[in-house]
Amino acid sequence: MRFQLVARTGHPDFLDLPWAIPLETWESPRIVEVERGISRHVVRFVEYDGGLYALKELPQRPAEREYRLLRNLGSASLPVVKVVGVVSGRAGADGQELDAVLITRHLDFSLPYRVLFAGRGVPDLQNRLLDALAELLVRLHLGGFFWGDCSLSNTLFRRDAGALAAYLVDAETAEAHPKLSEGQRLHDLAIAEENIIGELLDVEAEIGLPSGVDPEATGAAVRERYNALWSEVTPVDTFAPDERFRIDERLRRLNQLGFDVEEIEVVASDEGFSLRLDPHVVEPGHHRRRLHALTGLNAQENQARRLLNDLARFRDHVSRNEGRPLPESVVVHRWLADVFEPVVAAVPAEFLHQKLEAAEVFHEILCHRQHLSEQARKDVPLLEATRSYVDDVLRHVPDERAVLVSDSWRMG
Repeated sequence: MRFQLVARTGHPDFLDLPWAIPLETWESPRIVEVERGISRHVVRFVEYDGGLYALKELPQRPAEREYRLLRNLGSASLPVVKVVGVVSGRAGADGQELDAVLITRHLDFSLPYRVLFAGRGVPDLQNRLLDALAELLVRLHLGGFFWGDCSLSNTLFRRDAGALAAYLVDAETAEAHPKLSEGQRLHDLAIAEENIIGELLDVEAEIGLPSGVDPEATGAAVRERYNALWSEVTPVDTFAPDERFRIDERLRRLNQLGFDVEEIEVVASDEGFSLRLDPHVVEPGHHRRRLHALTGLNAQENQARRLLNDLARFRDHVSRNEGRPLPESVVVHRWLADVFEPVVAAVPAEFLHQKLEAAEVFHEILCHRQHLSEQARKDVPLLEATRSYVDDVLRHVPDERAVLVSDSWRMG
């Protein structure tokens, strides 16, 4: 047996795995069957101390290339799976050469698109998928990355305060450029549209699609959503000398979409001003970064927006009760101590560990509390709503930290 392992620190050494035989024939006790999308390569999952890792077998050069691309994408803070290592130079006891294996960390609480259609429903699933995929593609293109095989199968989705957040899981065909040309962007969009139509036709044949979901219309809609978002992030605005307020309007719209702008360029001429944003300084994650800076909490973009809204309401409530405005740092400390942490502590640990992320649970509890309050025609205390949510909702939700292959999830 011989092989070479290049791995990032902070993860297992993987030396106890049977690298001398093809991945498809492995019978290691570490193997775990996880629901996943369609892949052209053999993909298996292994478990180490509760953490799951995906192993993909493919030729050495593509494996090493994808390892470098995923590292670059991760370094650029783009939503991709975390690459851990690559095993190359494999050979069996008989000296037979074997393909390399790319190792990535399984994305906790992520769902393949087929599970979304078969499992616990996402409200307005079609639009949520479209928005998530279009935003992912825009973010990649802003960073100069050409995907080359954008599809639902190559994407994982995480719940995000009623919406979905999309993550790239396969960069085998991706390319990194200083900046994408118009032709490259349009080609990537065409590939995405074609792939999505084909995948939804497959789902329709296997398990059926929700009413109103048309594969061809959905594929075309991804292009429309992408173009709308791209045109908001990248165009040049022109305005008169007495319309400088439009700079703030533009930046506010981008913040509402979840983007920050590091730098703007304003060019003056006899006709007025032109505002241009270099795509390289338009950075996604506005609300995530603000929430983390204030509280230290990590969340998806929409989860962060929801928690910041609750924090703002709490600040208004406390300030009115005390008859004076309070420093933001004081309000944040009290919100964490009096609101967020008691709610999270009231949820059984095994539910938070396996079913949903803490930020998503908090969001769902706020929604549940609103529903209970509307029914009771009065405000329901938050901890009472938390207990009701745990007993009536969360207890019956399937585990989503890692969607294992089981009868409850199996499709078809």
